Amino acid sequence: MYVIFRSRSSKWNKIEHRLFSHITQNWRGRPLTSLQVVVNLIRNTRTKTGLEVQARLDQNLYPTGIKVTDKQLDDIAIERNSFHGEWNYIIKPQVAT
Repeated sequence: MYVIFRSRSSKWNKIEHRLFSHITQNWRGRPLTSLQVVVNLIRNTRTKTGLEVQARLDQNLYPTGIKVTDKQLDDIAIERNSFHGEWNYIIKPQVAT
């Protein structure tokens, strides 16, 4: 199981980084006894300016050990941003041939 959480800002946005410090403060001193406790702590985090997090528990099962060939990786349509393209990119749908 995975805990999925996201804010309404981009992955490398300074505002988002400020939010994660609030999540950490919200956890301080609380025992993380279950995944639902973790999700609730994340979900109930707010900043003074009203920034909030959406969180849900992803209970899907994902296969492990999947091997991706170099060809399959090369076939992914990745559009890299000029600013830190290794982090900021768009994966576009493959065009049917």
